[in-house]
Amino acid sequence: MSEGAPLEKVEKGHRVVACVRGLAGVCNAGHRPGDRIEVSARGTGGMCGWLYHSAFPYILLLQFGGAFPWGDPDGIELDCPDRANRLTIRLERGPRR
Repeated sequence: MSEGAPLEKVEKGHRVVACVRGLAGVCNAGHRPGDRIEVSARGTGGMCGWLYHSAFPYILLLQFGGAFPWGDPDGIELDCPDRANRLTIRLERGPRR
């Protein structure tokens, strides 16, 4: 690896923010409604691994300029895979870095 900027400084594409919209139960990772988590192809931003794993394909799509063929091309609402403690997030595409 070449010397230079640390990995977290070389992100490309759009910023992606996960906004916690709702919680029915208790999130074992401590996420709560109102939390805003900046995520990327290289960084979880502190997001729970289970949720990050399920959101990853959508994070890539938003970060690198893809669009959803339905609804809002700049965002999508997802649920955590923990169905007993349903956490809902909205991934939103922000400006380019």
